[in-house]
Amino acid sequence: QMQVVESGGGSMQPGGSLRLSCVASGFTLEHNSIGWFRQAPGKEREGVTCISSSDGSTYYADSVKGRATISRDNAKNTVYLNMNSLLPEDTAVYYCAASSTVILSALRSQQSYAYWGQGTQVTVSS
Repeated sequence: QMQVVESGGGSMQPGGSLRLSCVASGFTLEHNSIGWFRQAPGKEREGVTCISSSDGSTYYADSVKGRATISRDNAKNTVYLNMNSLLPEDTAVYYCAASSTVILSALRSQQSYAYWGQGTQVTVSS
């Protein structure tokens, strides 16, 4: 069964940092593009970042640009999302998703992703 599972969420303080992990089972993450999305209370799910499997090119939403980094550890079949300088508005459920698409512009759309995790809650509050 192909699935992805997120972990690493929790309660963080403003200005702090987080590292979320997305582990794949049933398939090789290296051969798939990966996106991170988030959904804040009362808001629609939005894209945070994505990485293409073809050349490793990345996209970051303006809201996290300069604060977030997406990376892969192929040996661990894991993709990470690192974020620093956390803000209260970063509070959301964070999801990772896998896609066979390699075109970065298409990866910004949730419709490009076939496999989604259950999400991990991140709460940024003092």
